[in-house]
Amino acid sequence: MNSKLREMNVELLFQAILSLENMDECYDFFDDLCTVQELKALSQRLQVAQMLSKHIVYSDIVAKTGASTATISRVNRSLNYGCDGYKVVFERLEKNGVL
Repeated sequence: MNSKLREMNVELLFQAILSLENMDECYDFFDDLCTVQELKALSQRLQVAQMLSKHIVYSDIVAKTGASTATISRVNRSLNYGCDGYKVVFERLEKNGVL
């Protein structure tokens, strides 16, 4: 993990997320925590990452998600040079039959 993120407030946030037990709790917590736009931005990045991992081209991702090419590039950089967080999540979602 990026050392800039390692602080008590971020740890508390992650512990809070890990404490959620079902989808309804997730909806309730994130509804309280985030604005609609913030939540849509996060979910858009996840969708972009999923599409990039399937080797879908930028123009198709823009058309499908409405994400800017800057957002797509940033997500692509994370996929290629990041901490493999997306990879771990996608593998687990596939294993659990979500993807």
